[in-house]
Parts: sequence; structure tokens; C-alpha cells
Amino acid sequence: MTDFLQHLAGMVSEMTPSQFYSFFLLAIAASGVFGYFFRRFQEWKEETTAHSRAKQIIETAKREAEVRKREAVLEGKDEILRQRRKQEKEIDRQRTELKRFEEKLRSREKGVKDREENISRLEASLKQLQKDLGEERDRLEKQKAEVTAQMEKLAGLSAAEAKAEMVKMVEDEARAEAAALVRKIEQEAEKTAEEKSRRILTIALERYASDVTTERTVTTVPLPSDDLKGRIIGREGRNIREFERLSGVELIIDDTPEAVSVSCFDPVRREVARLALTKLVADGRIHPTRIEEVLEKARRETEEAMRRAADEAAYELGIHNLRPEIIEILGRLRFRTSYGQNVLAHSKEVAHIGTMIATEMGLNVEVCKRACLLHDIGKAVDHEVEGPHALVGADLLKRYGEAPIVVDAVAGHHGDTEQSLEAVIVQVADAISASRPGVRLESAEHYVKRLETLENLAKEEEGVSKAYAIQAGREVRVLVNHSKVDDQKAKKIAKRIARKIESELSYPGQIRVTVIRETKFTDYAR
Repeated sequence: MTDFLQHLAGMVSEMTPSQFYSFFLLAIAASGVFGYFFRRFQEWKEETTAHSRAKQIIETAKREAEVRKREAVLEGKDEILRQRRKQEKEIDRQRTELKRFEEKLRSREKGVKDREENISRLEASLKQLQKDLGEERDRLEKQKAEVTAQMEKLAGLSAAEAKAEMVKMVEDEARAEAAALVRKIEQEAEKTAEEKSRRILTIALERYASDVTTERTVTTVPLPSDDLKGRIIGREGRNIREFERLSGVELIIDDTPEAVSVSCFDPVRREVARLALTKLVADGRIHPTRIEEVLEKARRETEEAMRRAADEAAYELGIHNLRPEIIEILGRLRFRTSYGQNVLAHSKEVAHIGTMIATEMGLNVEVCKRACLLHDIGKAVDHEVEGPHALVGADLLKRYGEAPIVVDAVAGHHGDTEQSLEAVIVQVADAISASRPGVRLESAEHYVKRLETLENLAKEEEGVSKAYAIQAGREVRVLVNHSKVDDQKAKKIAKRIARKIESELSYPGQIRVTVIRETKFTDYAR
């Protein structure tokens, strides 16, 4: 190869430029032809190799497909065999159950046939017995007729007359024995009733003892310092006037150190005013707008406190399933007084005493306890509905689905209706709770009634929205609806109320009637 290259180099060196150029072109053409045929050879070689590989892959795939086909066929056959065995087992089970059912059916058919045979025999026996009884009845009737005829012949009376005479004799004898027994029971009851009732009442009083508290008409609100009295009064008295107008109470600001008194006969109003004044003092912002907001919030809190007090009373006594409406009305008794006695506390006390009496007498304790707690519920709405509070309360409980026995006990606890044993227990427990020394103050009750009458007279006028008796009944403040009442009409309303008070009430001194007509305009800066 080296020699060839050396020879080729010698030949090239001997060539002329034109010969070298021709040789160069020939060499380029030869190399192009050689490269073409070499590339074609490579492509043929690769194509042959690819065909060979493809053929191998196809053959391998065919072999694998054949193997998988055989495996699938074998698995299918196995599955068919398994399903066939499963079906054969199910068929065998069903056949076994069918045979057992057929045997049971045959047994039942045999039992039915035996019963039918027994029934047939019994029917035959029954027919024979009925026949024998008919013959015996005919024989007895015949004998009875013969005996009756002989007795009528001997006694000279008919059968009806003899029967009537015998009945009369038995009735007279029974009446005499019953009268003697009743007389004996009455004598024994008269001897033991008073002693037994005293024993029961003594046990109840000994087992229950509670503090005696009397509701008053004045509440004291403590102040951190006397400087707050001036802020409560406000510039030219505007704060205290607005507070008294909106709350319906009278604020007494005197020389008492660090204290302000709230005076009102209505305990609900007094409590609302106390809460509101306490909040205003704690907050420090005291002006008419703030007073109105705090009073409204205090009213809502007082209503919530009344509902909570009723819930606690029911829980304390173990009374369940009271309707929410009844709970709400019962809560009003938290601030209701009767002769100075708190009505809700009185109702709980009556329930405790009534429970003890019912236990001693062996009556239904739960019914008596429930009736005792609810016996004065009519007093919560007696200013809205006319009639005795016992009947008003009974109608209220009936409306809200209370048991008839509880409704009857509430209605009869003052003798307004026919009294049951439960009503008598409520009446006795009520009397015990109300008659203890120092429990009730009748003068305070009369005072409250007089102020309520004073307010109601003012509310009867058309256009009046609210009326408050203040200063121990020496003044009535009347708020009218400014859209319905003008200034001239407000003046006439004041005069009419004053004349009505003069004609219908008795009172010492004089009573001032103040009619307030106020117009408010509100807008918002946004």
C-alpha cells in the first residue's frame, strides 16, 4: 500500500496542471460513485437486519400469543368447571330444601287432616250435647212451671208479685245497713279528720322554712362619688328629666352620700331603671341619647332575667316539659308583688308546701307540685285580661296544652269553680304561705293598686301612648303620640284626665297631670 501511494505521488508530481486537474475531477467522481454504492450497501445491510429482527419479533409474538391463547382457553375451561360445580352444589342444596319443604308440607297436610277429623268428631259431639241440653231445658221448664203453679197456689201470690216483694225486702235491708255504715264512717271521720289535717299541716310547716322578704317601692343605687349626682341631673336638669320620662320612675337625689334612690310602685320599671342607672354610672357617658339606648338594653336584660328566674324555679322544683310560652309568662311574676310579697317566690313556696301535703295524703305529687307553681300565673296578665286571676290563669294554661287536672286545680284554688282534691291542696298551701306573720303588707298593696288605677285612667284617653304615676301618686306623666295629638288636643287631654281623676278617685292633696308631646327628627351622616 505504501508503494502504491509512493507511485501515485510520483505520477502526480510528473503531471502537468491540466492533467492534475483532470485527475482530480476523476478522483472526485470515483469517490462519489464509491460513496454512493457504499451507502446503498449500508442501507441494504441495515434493511436486511431490520427485516430479520422484525421477523424474529413477529415469530416471538406469535409464539407468545399462542401460549397465551392456550392459557386463556385453559383458564376458561377451569372457570366453566368451577361455575358448573358451583351450580351443581346450588342445585343439590335447592333439591335438599325442596325435599325438606315437601316433607314439612306432607306433615302439615297430615296434621290438617287429623284436625279436620277431630273437628268433625267435636261437631258431632256438640250437636248431641245441644240436643241433650234442649231436652234437659224443656224438662226443667216443665218442672219450673209445675213448681211455680204449686207455690202460687200455696201462697196466694203470682210469681211477679212474689219477686217484687222479695226485691223490696232486700232493698230495705240494704238501705238500712248502708245508712248505718255511712253514719259510722262520718262519726269516725269527724273524730280523726281535724287531728289528721293538723298533723299533715304541722309536718309540712316543720319541713319547710323560708325567709320572709317584703318587696318595697324604693331602690337605692350606689355611686362612686357625689360628683356623679350633677352629671345625672345634667345641664338644667335635662338628663334626669329624660331618664324619668323614658323609664316612668322618679329619681330621688338628696343629701344621702354616694347614693341615688329610684322610686316606683311598678317593680319591673324600677328594676329596669336600676340596671340602666348602674350602667350609666359605670360608663360615665350620661346624655339623653345614651339614656334611651341604655334603658332599652336594660329592658331586654330584665326580660331575660325574668325568663331565667322561671327556668330556675322549674328546675329547683323538678318540674319539666313546661311550654316556652308558660315559662315566659311565669317569669313575669319575678317582679310581680301581691300585698308586698314576691309572687314567684310565693309560688315556689306554695309548691314546696303542696308537695309535702300531697305526699302525706298519698296523692299525685307531680300534679300537685305543678298546679302549685302555676296557681298564680294569672296575676302576670290580670292587667291585660278581665276576670279573677285563678280563672284567667286556668284559661291561659288550657290554651297552652296543660293537663286538665292541673287546669282544674288552678281554676278552683280560690273556690271559683268546683274543687278537686288537688285544688284543695293548692288552696291550703297558698293560705299557709300567705298567712305567715310579716309576709304581706296590705297597705303597700293598696298603694300599688291606687297608682295602677291612676295610670289606667290616663291610658283610656285616645292618643296616649304611655302613662306613669310618679312622686307617690302626686303626679301623672302622660306621653302622647305627636302624629295623632297636636298641642291644643294635648291640653284638652290633660284637662279631661284631671276631671276624670277628681270624679273617680279619692286621694289626699292634689295630683298634677303633665302631658308631654315630643317630636323627634333623626338623620344620618354617611
